[in-house]
Amino acid sequence: MLTEVELPTNDAFLHKYPHQLSGGEAQRVVIARALALNPKILIADEPTSALDASIQAKVIKLLLNLQENRGLAMLFITHDIALARKISDRIAVMQNGKIVEEGLTHLLIAAPTHQYTQKLLAVAARINWR
Repeated sequence: MLTEVELPTNDAFLHKYPHQLSGGEAQRVVIARALALNPKILIADEPTSALDASIQAKVIKLLLNLQENRGLAMLFITHDIALARKISDRIAVMQNGKIVEEGLTHLLIAAPTHQYTQKLLAVAARINWR
């Protein structure tokens, strides 16, 4: 499992305590544990929220590779609609715990119908321009 999530398998790494792992290493351990029983679906709840940008990109790439190689479905939960746009086939937008809009990513992004989705996309566009 460690090799599959791109972690070392040497004794030095295997004898580390959790507090000795970097954020990216800890996240990869969590992913390995989640995959240990060969699930058909992986639920990833904010898997990159506490990581710096370069490590975020590596974890996202790892998750997408695992999804393709294992043929598993992934429910990716994020507050980052720009990230969701890049990695998702479908998006469901929630407001106050309720789905207010859902559909194929390219259609939803091109023509959002709910006011909340429109606001999220407007904010994401302003952030990306800075």
